[in-house]
Amino acid sequence: MRPHLDEVADDMIQEIQARVREYDRPGDGPYSSTLRLAVERVLHYFVERVADPRDPESSVIDFFRAIGRGEAGEGRSLDAVQTAMRVGGMVAWRRMAEGAAILEVPARTLGAVGEALMLFQDELAAAAAEGYAQARAAVAGEMQRRRKRLLDLLFADPPAAPEAIADLAAAAHWPIPRTVAAVALAQETRQPTAFPPDILSDLTRRTPSLIIPDPDGPGRAKLVDRALSGSLAVVGPTVPLNEAARSIEWARKTLGLAERGVIEATTGVIRSVEHMSTLILFQDEELITSLARLRLSPLSHLRSSQQDRLAETLLAWLQSGRNANEVAMRLHVHPQTVRYRLRQLEELFGDQLLDPDLRFDLEIVLRARALLSDRPGEQIIPSAKEAVGDTAEVVSFRR
Repeated sequence: MRPHLDEVADDMIQEIQARVREYDRPGDGPYSSTLRLAVERVLHYFVERVADPRDPESSVIDFFRAIGRGEAGEGRSLDAVQTAMRVGGMVAWRRMAEGAAILEVPARTLGAVGEALMLFQDELAAAAAEGYAQARAAVAGEMQRRRKRLLDLLFADPPAAPEAIADLAAAAHWPIPRTVAAVALAQETRQPTAFPPDILSDLTRRTPSLIIPDPDGPGRAKLVDRALSGSLAVVGPTVPLNEAARSIEWARKTLGLAERGVIEATTGVIRSVEHMSTLILFQDEELITSLARLRLSPLSHLRSSQQDRLAETLLAWLQSGRNANEVAMRLHVHPQTVRYRLRQLEELFGDQLLDPDLRFDLEIVLRARALLSDRPGEQIIPSAKEAVGDTAEVVSFRR
């Protein structure tokens, strides 16, 4: 085969350029030079390997890995390279078959050479694919790192400069949206493996987090629900881009309340905007506890079961416009039972139940108590030792 390599190389290049549009470049530019270099290296390496199968030379394999990396770097697929290899192999086999007929090469020998040719093609294709995959992985890794840095920048408090965000967003190929919503995910839930490309994600954070662009757009809510299916996830409020830190803050707070059981949830998507009153109520838990000690001190000397009944009745009474019959329906008890409990409450709280401001305070702390009622160790009715003032005394603050 050695004396005919130059002719075969010319034939292969001509056939490849005729059949593969990407390689049909006029003149002797760098593209044509690279094609000729590849063809000649392949042919010489193949012939030397047929001559000595033990030859450890692998430069042509490395060369095709580099070709694969180059195609990935240019943003092309491997289709053109693979087609060119098939065409080149076909030309080589045709010339070998013609030469074997002239030289009367035995069929067994010709078959062995043909098998070697096909194995060689497979190796070259595998090398190109490996280089391509390596380059794509490197690009994807760098792009993911840029997106994580962008997420950090958007969550920064105080907000980062708009110019810095715009520059990093461009580098990360992330179109800047008008509005965003941040998402906080629970660590112990099943983490999603993939998101739509316009969603920024970092699942390696202490609280795995996302940013969803234009979350109120058509179909976006369903898309988010599907992407987060099976995970305990909280979507923060929709905000302008420069307020993403506020959205993630509320998402994290909502997630914390959901994990404690204050907000009912197991798995699925929770939206902070649907629980704003609870978030406000638990914004400062020390403050709500102090208010409970002050306002619920009349209940502190009672047994736990009595506290529960009277607190439940008082909250229902405040929520129902102080209508005893409606309280009875809410609690599924007899109206007479409600009236008896209300007389007890009047004796314990006295004039506090007549003051609108104090009734408002009572409803706040009783709502908080109701949300915590199923959480062991999180009761907010004070004990007798914690109560403010003498429990026999009616505590009333008036302007």
